[in-house]
Amino acid sequence: MSAEQLSVRPPAPFEGLAGKLTDLKASGLYREFTPCSYLAEEPGYALHQGRRIQVWCTNDYLGMSQNPQVMEAQIASTRRHGTGNGGSRNIAGTSEAHVELEARLAAWHRRPRALVFTSGYVANFETLTTLLAAEPDTVVFSDSLNHRSLIEGIRSVGNRRHIFPHSDVAALEELLAQYPVERPKLIVFESVYSMDGDVAPISRICDLAERYNAMTYLDETHAIGVNGPTGAGICEEIGEYRPTYVQGVFGKAVGTTGGYVAGPDTALDYVRSYAPGFIFTTTIPRSSLDATRRSLDVIQGEQGAEMRLRLKANAVRMRTALHRAGIDFIDAESHLVPVLVPGGERVKAVSRRLLDEFDIYVQPINYPSVAKGGERFRVTVAPFRTQEQIDGFVRALRTCLDAA
Repeated sequence: MSAEQLSVRPPAPFEGLAGKLTDLKASGLYREFTPCSYLAEEPGYALHQGRRIQVWCTNDYLGMSQNPQVMEAQIASTRRHGTGNGGSRNIAGTSEAHVELEARLAAWHRRPRALVFTSGYVANFETLTTLLAAEPDTVVFSDSLNHRSLIEGIRSVGNRRHIFPHSDVAALEELLAQYPVERPKLIVFESVYSMDGDVAPISRICDLAERYNAMTYLDETHAIGVNGPTGAGICEEIGEYRPTYVQGVFGKAVGTTGGYVAGPDTALDYVRSYAPGFIFTTTIPRSSLDATRRSLDVIQGEQGAEMRLRLKANAVRMRTALHRAGIDFIDAESHLVPVLVPGGERVKAVSRRLLDEFDIYVQPINYPSVAKGGERFRVTVAPFRTQEQIDGFVRALRTCLDAA
């Protein structure tokens, strides 16, 4: 090699990324992570940099991740089976707990089959991409506010697709009517939309699906454990069992980890056999699955019903307190309480002051999770929260809003 060649500096890998990150920070959209280690003996509290703080934005809606029965089930299972399964579902990774849990989930949603994935995101992405790729003539109709996992699952294949205005049944029907009845169609939507806390018109969409010979894919992520007599979601709450596919998660109200899809036997067997994100990944450990099964025991029983009532009552208490304090929020019909704090820098400043001065953590939500100008906090009020805690949170929030 010549001296001239030796003097040439090799290009730095991905050298443009630093500039993109600088631009992201300058735009105010750079995401900051707030480390918080939850305290099992004090539900709703966590440690942050050695300080004890209250957390008001967790998706652990019922506090099941700190439920003594659930924790003990995972500890006992770990002692018996170890910390991992050591392989994919196909290679020594399928335990009896997988089989029993999938059968239980199928029965819970009144579907022939259920398939457990490592997360709700993976469940949505892998199921949609695999099924749509297998049926490329299928036209997809997707709600404009669908979760990113649904959007990416649809985008990643070449199927023709339409985005209909959020929960706009009339607009959806106009799109469906453009296609012959025999053309395969799939309507993809959610039951509870987490950023606004609103509930989709599920039965009206199912009526359209029947009229235009379409299948439906319903994401019940934010309703699992929270709605319905046994916590099976909005469909159970309203007695609607027509959606073709129902997706749910364990990482929110169930308090563990993982996701699943329930639906037709042949279709999910096909996903099980062909989805790369299902086949080529290490599965959820047996101990976590046993904790999930124990959590479902609680959620589906009388204790779960009581927690759901307290959760909804606390959401009402929070809305009442916010209204009295003159704080702008979306009066949603679900357990979620979106508090509007327009302005990317403002919402972050309020969040920082709440944490620094009041030991209260609530994550700012900004673009692209919501539209610019629609920045907010997504507040959750678990069943164990007291009126005193709710009032204290609202007082602190009012103080920080006034100073921002």
